[in-house]
Amino acid sequence: MKSKILNRGPESTWALIFDSGDEVMQHLQQFAREKKLSGSRFTAIGAFSDVTVGYFNIEKKDYKRIPIREQVEVLSLIGDIASDSGEPKIHAHVVVGKSDGSAWGGHLVEAHVRPTLELILTETPVHLRRKWDAAAHLALIDLAAEA
Repeated sequence: MKSKILNRGPESTWALIFDSGDEVMQHLQQFAREKKLSGSRFTAIGAFSDVTVGYFNIEKKDYKRIPIREQVEVLSLIGDIASDSGEPKIHAHVVVGKSDGSAWGGHLVEAHVRPTLELILTETPVHLRRKWDAAAHLALIDLAAEA
């Protein structure tokens, strides 16, 4: 993965270009740690050689993993990064298109790029914090948390 700062200011913006074979969540997490991101949003387009999406089963309080083991187009990848216990936590959803034109989507669990993924990430001046929600069994953004 390569990155380039596009704008430095109250909001900083980067372009992240993933190479064929890169695992998206791993590289994005590493970038978020290096830059100490905690109030970011991102969008991306490109393609994957394979992807695993998740569907959150509220009764089981866990993600059902749905593997897609074929080349797909990334029709939309959106997400945010907030702080969870001092570490950047990525929350991303993806919609991918198969060769027959069908679309599959969900929470992005894992994906390998082929041939590229173009991601634009913006860090806001106000940082976001996550707080454990026992009812949802998830760490959710808490707007009342101190920055």
